[in-house]
Amino acid sequence: MEDKMIAQIDLMENAVYRVVDGQLIKVTKPGTGFGEQVITWQNNKPTHCKITFTEK
Repeated sequence: MEDKMIAQIDLMENAVYRVVDGQLIKVTKPGTGFGEQVITWQNNKPTHCKITFTEK
């Protein structure tokens, strides 16, 4: 039988999450304006997040 962990998140909040080794990690939002989030993977795991934003 497989062990399962369950996490609860607020579905009313706009957010992006990543799961690494059983941990749910919320990705930081861009500061202001328009943003971009790039997730880097290594050895089949999301390891780094690059967050950039542009102000209009």
